[in-house]
Amino acid sequence: MKVEAKAALVRITGRVQGVGFRFWMRGQAQRLGLSGWVRNDADGSVAALICGPTAAVNTMLERCRIGPLGASVADVKTETALTEGVPPGFCVTK
Repeated sequence: MKVEAKAALVRITGRVQGVGFRFWMRGQAQRLGLSGWVRNDADGSVAALICGPTAAVNTMLERCRIGPLGASVADVKTETALTEGVPPGFCVTK
């Protein structure tokens, strides 16, 4: 049985920088077996590419709406991304 894969490009706004959001997200993604990356953007948001089994991606998106302690998430916007070419693992970028 093949597991359906999903990829999402995500932008998280609110008080999401300076609260460990990227490292929290990496830990959550690793526990869920997801691939992709997360970074801080100059506008104060956090951007991420999340790829993996559909159920795991959906769980990660729900967790992003809450975030780590100290974060105050205002919005999580997603758009569909391609699953091809996403390297394994989940990394924090600058």
